[in-house]
Amino acid sequence: MTQQPTSPGSHPHQGHASGDGKDRASMWVAGGTVFAGVVLLVDGLLDILKGITAIASDDIYANINDYVYRFNLTGWGWVLLILGVISVITGLGLLTDALWARVVGVFMASLSLIANFLWLPYQPLWALISIALDAWVIWALTAHRTARTAGL
Repeated sequence: MTQQPTSPGSHPHQGHASGDGKDRASMWVAGGTVFAGVVLLVDGLLDILKGITAIASDDIYANINDYVYRFNLTGWGWVLLILGVISVITGLGLLTDALWARVVGVFMASLSLIANFLWLPYQPLWALISIALDAWVIWALTAHRTARTAGL
């Protein structure tokens, strides 16, 4: 019997040794984009709930008298509500792999990070968790470069 020479990649069990690590890393980052969409979606819903709470009742949150960034909680509630709605729409756009959502997602995560920094005295634990998630979303959305976004 003579054996037929096989071309590289023709055997289904042959791996691509040189690109294997790179493929795994890009799959991980692509999965990070989906997770970023879910995080923006959930964070937006939480911002909507925090905003409604602040609009409905100013005395729900602790009264901080000597805080440098002191503001009217009703006004801040409207800001959170608007940011939340835009974040939910952006998260849904990321789940459909829309390019506009990637750009808006970085912008919204940046705004959310700043808003949560200002929110620290009122809800310190949740603000820190949100800041960490926003930083991760920014990384995930900027690290994943598809052929379509590589030219940007």
